[in-house]
Amino acid sequence: MQRLLAARAARQSPRPSVAPRTAFWPLLLRWLVPATAVLIAAFVVGRLYLPRDPAPPRQNLADVAPVVTADNVELDQELVRSFDTVALLPGGEPVRFRCREWRDEVILRGKDRSVVIEQRTPRIEVIPVRFETY
Repeated sequence: MQRLLAARAARQSPRPSVAPRTAFWPLLLRWLVPATAVLIAAFVVGRLYLPRDPAPPRQNLADVAPVVTADNVELDQELVRSFDTVALLPGGEPVRFRCREWRDEVILRGKDRSVVIEQRTPRIEVIPVRFETY
């Protein structure tokens, strides 16, 4: 019994509370390592997904280009060639097509004749003409 009381008394004896002295570097590294990892991850994500060179602001074409007043406008169309062809419908009936190839042309000239804009466009006209079968 005396041994148990002695062990109990030894366990309950007050111990002096002394704050453990910790070194400065382990405490600093505990916060510095995760912060460095977060900064590196943010840098990599920024380099991959953010644009490197921002696009220049768009300018309105009317602000950049001078205004051209078309004083002289010419419209022209010319028949390049004409031909007829025959094709068969899925039912076996022949159909004649009249084909015409045109060249449309638009010419715009400024008042002082310094600006000339020409546009030529080909156009094909196909007209089906049905054969009369008796």
